[in-house]
Amino acid sequence: MKGIVRIRLARFGRRHQPVYNIVVTKAKKARDAKPIEVIGTYNPVPLPLTPEQKLKGERPIKDIKLDFDKSKYWISVGAQPTDTVTRLFKKAGILNAEWPSSAVGPVIPEREVVEPKKEL
Repeated sequence: MKGIVRIRLARFGRRHQPVYNIVVTKAKKARDAKPIEVIGTYNPVPLPLTPEQKLKGERPIKDIKLDFDKSKYWISVGAQPTDTVTRLFKKAGILNAEWPSSAVGPVIPEREVVEPKKEL
């Protein structure tokens, strides 16, 4: 398969009520074009809490359904996740915290500061 393969979100749902499919697709295809494979779903709108849950101090939960085996497979063959999918994968434990992101450049070690010798 030629070209860069990305793991990204494809938006579905109604206006102001988005639901996303986590898909594997070529980088140059349209956002909602037919993907190579759908590996999960993500609902960013949390379900409302009941009054009992609010009293307990619980927090609303965003719904994420993910096929871990397929996700790990696509990462292993070189598919590049977008920043949002990287964040979701890190929370799910698929990627470690040191996973490189596109926002962070290469690590450049700091130089040692050498002070000139003072002659008397």
